[in-house]
Amino acid sequence: MSPEPQKVPVDVDGRKLTLTNLGKVLYPETGFTKAQVIDYYLRIAPVLLPHLAGRPLTLKRYPNGVDGESFFTKHAPAHRPGWVPTARVPSPGSRARGATVLYLVGGDLPTLIWTANLASLELHTPMWRLPHIGEPDLLVFDLDPGPPAPLVECCAVAQLLRPLLAERGLTALAKTSGGKGLQLVAAVSGLTSQQASDLALGMAERLEREHPGLIVSRMTKRLRPGKVLIDWSQNNAAKTTVAPYSLRAMARPTVSTPVTWDEVGGCSRPEDLVFTSDDVLERVAGHGDLLASLAA
Repeated sequence: MSPEPQKVPVDVDGRKLTLTNLGKVLYPETGFTKAQVIDYYLRIAPVLLPHLAGRPLTLKRYPNGVDGESFFTKHAPAHRPGWVPTARVPSPGSRARGATVLYLVGGDLPTLIWTANLASLELHTPMWRLPHIGEPDLLVFDLDPGPPAPLVECCAVAQLLRPLLAERGLTALAKTSGGKGLQLVAAVSGLTSQQASDLALGMAERLEREHPGLIVSRMTKRLRPGKVLIDWSQNNAAKTTVAPYSLRAMARPTVSTPVTWDEVGGCSRPEDLVFTSDDVLERVAGHGDLLASLAA
């Protein structure tokens, strides 16, 4: 049997790129390869790309698989093809005056496949789109269970948050984190990132007061065991959240998956809301994008 070629030239929507090391196993527990990662992103692209469109991308790369070293990539790699879209964005965390970051910008299939070829398993985005830097179109809550609290408790907290958002005229939609938690997202407009953060913090603090045995709104680790952290801080303009339909670097190729409120309410064990890449492709084929109203 002839060895698998290490470099495979392909044409993606008229853009030429070279895929490499396709047989490399990136999820050792399941044998899921780089070729399968790229195939997943190719097949999920119709519903994923609208959520990435116009958003700066932060990549979490695992060149040696999920058991190996990983690193976040915010700066657009210098070796990128000339057709990969980029945007220069102010870097609020830098001490250097006027510092900026040259980001990749999501939204097109060739760029998505090129990032997948870099073993960028995870795609993270801010809550705003270019050119409206710091003007969110999404409000997000990341519900993170502190051991031994399971995902089931996150679902209970989500159902407490949902009516608070409705009081503000906001429609909450849910997705799994792809890991151990759940995320709520709602479309917003006319807010600054600071206002969105303040709104989310106020809701988190209210629920903490009303349900002190279940909920915490502060990051302090000693407060979190057995409770669900409502992480409101990802509404900060400089922060990001894993994109819908992104793979996660878990033992299996799990995905940050949109779910229905019936699924949230019916969750009785963590496994009920854990979905792999194959599961997600099947779900999308059956009922499309449950977060379509949030997409571009």
